[in-house]
Amino acid sequence: MWNRFSRMIRSFVGFFISVAEDPELILQQNIRDMNDQVPRMNESIAMVKANVTLLEKEEAKYKTDMANLTAKVKAAIQNNRDDLAGAFAQQLEQVKGALARTQGQLQTARVAFDKAMTVKQAFMREKDRKTQEALNAIADYRRAQWQKKVADAMEQFDVAGISQTHDEMVRKIEEQTAVNEARMDMAMSNVDQQRVKIEDEAEKMQANELVKQFKIEMGLAAPEAGGAAEKTIAAKEPQKTS
Repeated sequence: MWNRFSRMIRSFVGFFISVAEDPELILQQNIRDMNDQVPRMNESIAMVKANVTLLEKEEAKYKTDMANLTAKVKAAIQNNRDDLAGAFAQQLEQVKGALARTQGQLQTARVAFDKAMTVKQAFMREKDRKTQEALNAIADYRRAQWQKKVADAMEQFDVAGISQTHDEMVRKIEEQTAVNEARMDMAMSNVDQQRVKIEDEAEKMQANELVKQFKIEMGLAAPEAGGAAEKTIAAKEPQKTS
């Protein structure tokens, strides 16, 4: 009794292990894991980009403050207010220092953003390569599994018993195909090919005659002897009755 129970437990464990080690399932999970990393990477890159944007705004603000303070210093000097000019000059120096620090931070943030984009591009290329490789492997695995099933199924059947019927049906189809092709050849041979050629030649001659008459009317060709010049396109039109 215990041996039977032990064998049953081992069979269940073996089944779950085989399912867990299924190459197709593992590769599909790897693809999902790689795809899940993309949103997290984009979020991190967005944070770096946001830092760059904030520093750019600070830089623009400090530049505007510097321009305003410079104008105030000049205006105070022109109005002989050296005390105000000195105060504005001190503020101007503070803003210059802040601008220099911000520009340094901005340069570092831009370098970090460029590196982050480089890392993302490398990751995306590797992800696409591994994804395609996994998909190809899955396709090969499924094809191998299908071939295994076909082989197992074919091993269970004896095709010798149906060979005679198979050959007979194939022969009947070939005979019917040959009969239909012969009937088609006979039907095509019944068409009067000579009559068709004569009608084509007649149409070509009629077209050439019309072109010749137009040329005579337009003065591009001399009329033929024997009064053929009077036979024009206009002459063929019916005269209007008054």
